[in-house]
Amino acid sequence: MIWKIRGRDHDLTRCGWIFGVLNVTPDSFSDGGAFVSPDAAIRHGLEMAAMGAEVLDVGGETTKPGALPVPADEELSRVLPVIKGLRAAGGDFLISIDTSKAAVAQAAWEAGADIINDVTGLRGDPEMSGLAARTGAGVVIMHMQGTPRTMQESPHYSDVVAEVGNFFRQAIGQAVNSGIHPMSIALDPGIGFGKTPEHNCLLLRDLSAFTGLGRPLLVGLSRKSFLGWIAGSPAMADRFWPGVALTSFCRERGARIFRVHDVKPHREALRMTEAILGDD
Repeated sequence: MIWKIRGRDHDLTRCGWIFGVLNVTPDSFSDGGAFVSPDAAIRHGLEMAAMGAEVLDVGGETTKPGALPVPADEELSRVLPVIKGLRAAGGDFLISIDTSKAAVAQAAWEAGADIINDVTGLRGDPEMSGLAARTGAGVVIMHMQGTPRTMQESPHYSDVVAEVGNFFRQAIGQAVNSGIHPMSIALDPGIGFGKTPEHNCLLLRDLSAFTGLGRPLLVGLSRKSFLGWIAGSPAMADRFWPGVALTSFCRERGARIFRVHDVKPHREALRMTEAILGDD
């Protein structure tokens, strides 16, 4: 399972990756404001890298349910100092820019980002696919029904697994037609993005329906509300262990990339699962 990023092949067959979440927003659903200053964000990013995160996913616009868009200049003012500071610090980690705006992705790339993580699945900005093709960035194509502002307003599917799978096939085809190398693409089913808790469970149960597409599969479920729904508690603290358990479960079902807030326990669960699986 190869992911091509900046012209370099990364083999995720036996060892999956941890994406450390680095929100530099004042209103993120779980850690808004905690790392809004560049110094705090850089320090936290380096701590996550030291714990084993292969990628630091920097985001300057919250995509929680009901969120409104942030102007590009404001998003840039949040993310660029952090990306530049992380890159200046050195270290054997990659940087992902979590954005749906091509202008932000372009500036982040020039500052040292390696991956474009686009929650709109390259649909939000007509310039994004061309940018990804020109730069050779790794690309995460995520499925979302609606927009962050509307996505949790009665999401509906006839067959959520089939519909997300069809979206991926179409998105991969469109990306390749735009010049993006097929091996540069990773896929994210978008847990919690326009899905009910029941939809999320169906997607996680049938992850193998997506691994058959031949691209690395990313799951992002850390601290999300459906974990509290499963645990029977709305408290943020009660989402921790269900999330760690699902990292292990999703790796067994074929996922290779895990976007998490708490790097160390998720990485330990990932490596333990891989040791037992012994993937060839």
